[in-house]
Amino acid sequence: MAGRRPTDRDFRLARLARERYHLADLTLEPDVATARTIAGRLAAGRTASQSTPTTGTTPAPGSSDRPVSPGDLQAAGILVAILGRLIDHYRELAETDPLRVAADELAAEVGPAGLDATLAAFPLEFPRSLDEPEAADPDVALAQLVLLGVLSDNPAVAPFGELIDLEPLSQRAAAVATLQAALETSLDGSPAFPGDARSLMELLREPARAAPDSLADQLRYIRGAWADRFGPLLDDLFERLLVALDVLAEEDHAAKLAWRGGQADPGQAGPAEVYTFGSDPAETEQFSLDTEWMPSLVLVAKSTYVWLDQLSRAYRREIRTLDAVPDAELAVLAARGMTGLWLIGLWERSRASARIKHLRGQPEAVASAYSLDDYVIAQDLGGPAALADLRSRAGRHGVRLASDMVPNHMGIDSRWVIDHPERFLSVAEAPFPAYSFNGPDLSDDERVGIRIEDHYYDASDAAVVFQRTDRATGAVRYVYHGNDGTSFPWNDTAQLDYSQAAVREAVIQTIVAVARQFPVIRFDAAMVLVKRHIERLWFPEPGAGGAIPSRAGQGLSRRAFEALVPHEFWREVVDRVALEAPGTLLLAEAFWLLEGYFVRTLGMHRVYNSAFMNMLRDELNADYRLVIKNTLEFDPAILGRFVNFMSNPDEKTAVEQFGTGEKYFGVAAMLATLPGLPMFGHGQAEGFHEQYGMEFRQARLEEAVDAGLLAHHDRTIFPLLHRRAEFAGSSHFRLFDFETAPGVVNEDVFAYTNRGSSGASLVLFHNRYAQTEGRLRLSAAFAQRTVDGDRPLVRSSIAESLDLPDEPGHWLILRDAMSGLEELRSTSEIATDGFAASLGTYGCRVYVDLRVVADGPDEPWSALAGRLAGRAVPSLAEALADLRRSSAIVRALAGAGPALLGSAPAAVQGWFGDSAVRSALRVNAWDGGEYVEREAWLAWLAALAELTGTARSRRWPALARSAEKAGYRVDRILAGLALSRRPGRPGPARAGATAKASRDRGRPPGGGAG
Repeated sequence: MAGRRPTDRDFRLARLARERYHLADLTLEPDVATARTIAGRLAAGRTASQSTPTTGTTPAPGSSDRPVSPGDLQAAGILVAILGRLIDHYRELAETDPLRVAADELAAEVGPAGLDATLAAFPLEFPRSLDEPEAADPDVALAQLVLLGVLSDNPAVAPFGELIDLEPLSQRAAAVATLQAALETSLDGSPAFPGDARSLMELLREPARAAPDSLADQLRYIRGAWADRFGPLLDDLFERLLVALDVLAEEDHAAKLAWRGGQADPGQAGPAEVYTFGSDPAETEQFSLDTEWMPSLVLVAKSTYVWLDQLSRAYRREIRTLDAVPDAELAVLAARGMTGLWLIGLWERSRASARIKHLRGQPEAVASAYSLDDYVIAQDLGGPAALADLRSRAGRHGVRLASDMVPNHMGIDSRWVIDHPERFLSVAEAPFPAYSFNGPDLSDDERVGIRIEDHYYDASDAAVVFQRTDRATGAVRYVYHGNDGTSFPWNDTAQLDYSQAAVREAVIQTIVAVARQFPVIRFDAAMVLVKRHIERLWFPEPGAGGAIPSRAGQGLSRRAFEALVPHEFWREVVDRVALEAPGTLLLAEAFWLLEGYFVRTLGMHRVYNSAFMNMLRDELNADYRLVIKNTLEFDPAILGRFVNFMSNPDEKTAVEQFGTGEKYFGVAAMLATLPGLPMFGHGQAEGFHEQYGMEFRQARLEEAVDAGLLAHHDRTIFPLLHRRAEFAGSSHFRLFDFETAPGVVNEDVFAYTNRGSSGASLVLFHNRYAQTEGRLRLSAAFAQRTVDGDRPLVRSSIAESLDLPDEPGHWLILRDAMSGLEELRSTSEIATDGFAASLGTYGCRVYVDLRVVADGPDEPWSALAGRLAGRAVPSLAEALADLRRSSAIVRALAGAGPALLGSAPAAVQGWFGDSAVRSALRVNAWDGGEYVEREAWLAWLAALAELTGTARSRRWPALARSAEKAGYRVDRILAGLALSRRPGRPGPARAGATAKASRDRGRPPGGGAG
């Protein structure tokens, strides 16, 4: 059989289908471009047929109303190629060609002329081309009649059955059905191949029987079931089979995406997932070092145009450029503890982006902040000079400026697209025949024409490319839009080609230039430029594609890709910036479980931690505790590199997600006290509800500041931001289980300790609408670095974490920054039984200013603990002073005689002659007189009232009033009492006036001198 044309290159389409759909000389090949062309013409032809029913065009038998996808057509092509290869191989191995045997049997029945007429009918109804007559080729006709029969019985082929419709051939040659039956009988006898019990017909029909409704599953079946048996024979076709599966995966992925208007949009976080680490040995430890200011950085985001408009309204004057931002606003940020100002949308934007929005019915929109013309400060914001002014003034307030970079794409009409089209991913022909580019030219440059695909304008479809025309030469290229595979392409962007070393170098130089202007750079959608995702999205290895439509046909082998992209782009960026712009903090917006990889291996200083927002909002508390635990067990240093946030520009605002009550402030307290970098959203503390789109020039809602919310931030959250140095590090961070009973953990409670240079802290937050109580005993396991580089997992007790002595008479003082109250706990009890706590609905405590005190002669802390019985008080120092006064009074009362327990002037005079009572009253000398301490006087009177059972008697309140009128001076108290017993004398009034005069001379208020 040597010399026969392989059937996999010669599978024909029915003549009627060619004519109906203008398919000319196309064949059903395992080629994605051909499959897309056929699918596009089928769709256009069927649409035309439905819209013009009077033309008389009717669907052929076996056709379907279901849309035909290029992937299914390509899958059918590779299926035909594989089955045809098996037929050819079978014929080559057979001593006698079984197809010829079947033909000879037909000739015996209908005569040689009848056979010839039947075979000659095949090229007429299944021609290679409509324009070129073709002689009959028995070898091709016989093999393809077998394939046509097999495909006609395959249910998955039904949507495009008219392409292989046999009915016209049967009408032209009556013996076709007989010949097909004879062919199948000839191939359905003995085993087809040595060592295989199946006949050839059984083999040919096996994939359809295994997966009757899916061509994709039929190809997967072939790959799995036939690889070992027919691998050498089908090896070259298996690679094309993988590409066909990739194309089908692209189509399936695209079908699941929702239309979002196609505007430039950052990568999406997707569903919250628990981070895992350490699965890839290539993820080595290469942290970048922080400079001294980086650990305490607190970022606040501002949509620049919106912020300037809001400032204009607040100050009732035009504030449109960066240099016009009032110093008072920078002072406000600094007073709140915000030390970094992230200005979104500073760069010169694409004019085409704005025009697309206007054409789509958004006349007030500006261009997207992620569709850039160039990395130059926008002129309408004042340009580089205005930025320099703002940067200098902000620096004087201790506020550093941060900027966005969007390194994976540029605007479709950007300077780079105009001057350097070679830097972008493009193809010579539109990847899908249905694309059309007849809309407005979006380019302002006379050298180049720019058009997006027409269906964007009515939001009926989204194309992966736009059209770039060189007006001088007429050359047309189709440039890919930016795309992260999670949405439709961003129609105002052009995707850079990161397989080119020259492109990577150009971007790195741009990043370095930006780093010289901004000490903090946030890289948008940074994960798409990790090597594995550059490959996955744009150069998929056969069998690994499917993320972006049309790229499966542009895939590369792993070896070819590694040759083009030998190193991680971000690692090169980090190293170059460290060398050429040292002291720049690099912050990556990254998802897809790459958070640890970005900081630990690629060397970014910080990385987004979207799990914080998503899981705490949804109260997936066990999951987020597991995120923290997994991080601590792998490498606690990663925890200190997370950027935590309750909102970001791509999400709903914080108050929309968390409300404005206890839950909000509990999560905000965690934001302020967890290791890493806290990031606040635009208008978060003010309680703004509107999410500002990247195209907003001004807020669309006129929102008033929520004064109560802001005031509560002032009392609770902002003071914590000023203490970031105590919370930012992770080397002393410990996460604790909140045990409600031995071995029973309440996963809804986040409890953790940390230590900074000013001491230890303890935070508890109950992220649930419920009540709970329990104890903290042992921490979660954490990796502890040893001198030899090992990291064994260890645990810490709560007493160890807080550095508490296990000794009687020692007490821990804690101040809750949320309530302002202080508590007193026994260190030995904590060491023995753990730290007990009771938390209400969304209850939160942030214990700071922890210190250990010991009992002493003047500091009876144990007695105070007994008196408080666990109660929190505004001031433990005042409570201790009150305890001392009470103790002195008790001692004085114990030694006082009956004469001293009355309230007559003689009894009162006796008080000041008794040393014990004088001590209890804390009598002190000042400015020539003796005074009692006001609190001691009131406590003494209260004790007397209780002792004598005359609490409601008038005499004790009268003594209180007389002492107040006397300014708490002893001689005037006594004089006032004596005068009050003489009728008609204004003694008390005069004494009060004298006391007032004494106070006016400068004696400290409240009684007592000094």
